[in-house]
Amino acid sequence: MAIPTQTQIDARHPSLQDVDPFIGTAATGLPPARGLAATWWFPKPQVGNTHPGATSPFGMVSACAYSGAYPTGYGRYGKNTQGVPETIFPRLEASGFTHFQQSGTGMIRKYYNYVRVTPMVQPLDDLGQSWALGDETAHPGYYAASLDTGIRCEITVGEKVAVHRYTFPESRSARAVVDLTCGGLAIDRSRTVPLRAQVEITGKGQAQGTVVVEGVPLSFYLEVDSPGWRQMLWHDRRLIDGGTRLDFDSIRHTTLRAFGLVFIGPATAGQSIELRIGFSLRGQEQAQENLRRECGSGQPAFDRVQVNTGERWARHLEQIQVEGGTQARRTVFGSALYHSLIKPCIADDESPFWPYGGPFAFDICTMWDIYKTQLPLLQAIAPKRAVDIMESLIRVCEEEGNFPIGYRMARGADRFSRQGSALAHTALADIHALGIGDLDWQWALVHMDDDLRRQYGEDFLDKGVVHPITHTLDLAFAHHCTARIAHALGDDDLSRSLFEYSENWVNAFEEDTGLLRESTFYEGGKWNYSFRLMQDMAARIKLAGGDAAFVAMLDSFFGFGAPPVRQPGRAASLQEMADGYALNRFEGLNNEPDMEAPWAYHWAGRPDRTAQVVHSALTWQFGTGPGGLPGNDDSGGLSAWYVWASLGLFPVAGQNLFLIHPPAFSRSVMQFSQGELTIETTGHIEQKISSDGIDEEPPVQYVQSATLDGKALDGPHIPASRLHRGGRLHLQLGSSPTSWGQSVRPPSLSH
Repeated sequence: MAIPTQTQIDARHPSLQDVDPFIGTAATGLPPARGLAATWWFPKPQVGNTHPGATSPFGMVSACAYSGAYPTGYGRYGKNTQGVPETIFPRLEASGFTHFQQSGTGMIRKYYNYVRVTPMVQPLDDLGQSWALGDETAHPGYYAASLDTGIRCEITVGEKVAVHRYTFPESRSARAVVDLTCGGLAIDRSRTVPLRAQVEITGKGQAQGTVVVEGVPLSFYLEVDSPGWRQMLWHDRRLIDGGTRLDFDSIRHTTLRAFGLVFIGPATAGQSIELRIGFSLRGQEQAQENLRRECGSGQPAFDRVQVNTGERWARHLEQIQVEGGTQARRTVFGSALYHSLIKPCIADDESPFWPYGGPFAFDICTMWDIYKTQLPLLQAIAPKRAVDIMESLIRVCEEEGNFPIGYRMARGADRFSRQGSALAHTALADIHALGIGDLDWQWALVHMDDDLRRQYGEDFLDKGVVHPITHTLDLAFAHHCTARIAHALGDDDLSRSLFEYSENWVNAFEEDTGLLRESTFYEGGKWNYSFRLMQDMAARIKLAGGDAAFVAMLDSFFGFGAPPVRQPGRAASLQEMADGYALNRFEGLNNEPDMEAPWAYHWAGRPDRTAQVVHSALTWQFGTGPGGLPGNDDSGGLSAWYVWASLGLFPVAGQNLFLIHPPAFSRSVMQFSQGELTIETTGHIEQKISSDGIDEEPPVQYVQSATLDGKALDGPHIPASRLHRGGRLHLQLGSSPTSWGQSVRPPSLSH
């Protein structure tokens, strides 16, 4: 049977055509914002930090061109924590093609880019040199580029394999070099050095090995189709003629000398070779099995793997289909959905840390970034994988003693504990309320309860408040989520105790200001964290002085009536950053702390204000092209926000609740976990976004009324468990706010 071409796949799956993997790969390049969005301030790097490489939905393996730049290994930028990123390479370049990259993250401090493959027509001594990269092409599951040496490079990946295809110019001595010591980034203090390694040639065009990196044994099995070429091992850029095995029992920074494999031979103009790699975290035999499963045996597999991965992407992307919108808006939406489904990585039966089967999830970088938006999206359109992630995290908690805030493909302590506490409890509470998957909830509850005592948790139990003060909110809400599960499981004593502790959220706030207490804050100030959607928003608003006072605080925070602000530039000074923080302003999707804050208006009876803020963000904060993101995509957390905001729904994580606002598309169809949801509108007006070329903000639309399966919704909210069953949500839109949503508020514990 003939393998379909990419053109045929695209024709069969239009959703693939709306994805641009290059969005977010460069510094933010959006047109100057107008209106409300012009008053928001960006403290974090103005760059998406994505890469355009080949990926598979939640796949273990990714592959991309490698320059050594921050933070994925692709691109031109150095380390950056604020403002416009510094360009460190004068051109787009690559020294080869590496595997395992993050997606949209910032300072995670450890980076992958293992097993670099470099096609060359130069001597081995030139390995590590970078060549200009041009003619790039990327779509889901595929990446291609040309080196200025005349070599055309194509890469595709499966779930656990990567396939490279290189087309050479005429050369007497072409070669494909595999460097097993590449890792991390080519910038200061970002290199990863293997601890131990072993590699051997096992037959003609075949090799296998294991490299221990970050405490993880990364094994591979490799095949190369290169008729008439020689294969050799090399060490310290010197060929080992006749050698078939290298062993390194201990490697240090001071003793490391590069080593790997090389395949050498003459090439006629236009001749291609194919290199296939199966990976595993459980040994070389399993790596070979993974290669056989996805690539077959001893035959070219590039086209087949590319097609299979393209089809896999299409199935995931077609879980949400939208109608209407300009092409720019559709491209931003399709690319956001794509970026939401790359991470976390889920490698079935691959855990190197426990002997059991089942899912092993990594690149959860981090829960702080993804628990409010991305995990609820996966619960909706990829419920099995959402449950797999949580099953894996429960296993981690069992093995290591706590739920991590972040988890990479690495051994070692949780490095992200400053960001938040007990965030896994939120996703577990949602999954339990939705009734998806088959988790052992008694097992889960034991670990949820134990985890509440980790790090800041002990002080929270003893004192009722901890600093950084945001951890008080984290822990109070985690107690609330755990209490709900305990109650459902019939453990009334535990539930009662946990609910009592959950009420300590009030200790985080100052009575005289209605804001959080003075404290240290992770990437933000107290205003950015003061409008979290908590379990008792009615009491929270009362603490702030009532509806009018709370709305006034939100209006100030979102910049209503304020003049435009100046964003940090390159190498922003301390004074410039301090002046920006002093604005006490919304971070405008440039960062995570306040991404749910626009919906706080719902509890104060002002969903019209939510509509205005979300409309402004969708219009000005996202666009097409490499500079189309306002900040780090953070493993898809930011992109998932865009998906929900465009659909007219926002998940309130951990509360079994969705909030309603005007959607960006006239109609959408979403395959929820238990049924198909259609979102229809009457009165919708198509509106352009900044990438369409606009000089002023288009008019805002407001929800006038709503029905679900023909039954009127009195308030702007729906239980998540109801929405997950599917149905038909109809929204009547208009150009002016009405009384809808003013009197019937979303649920609160005290109201």
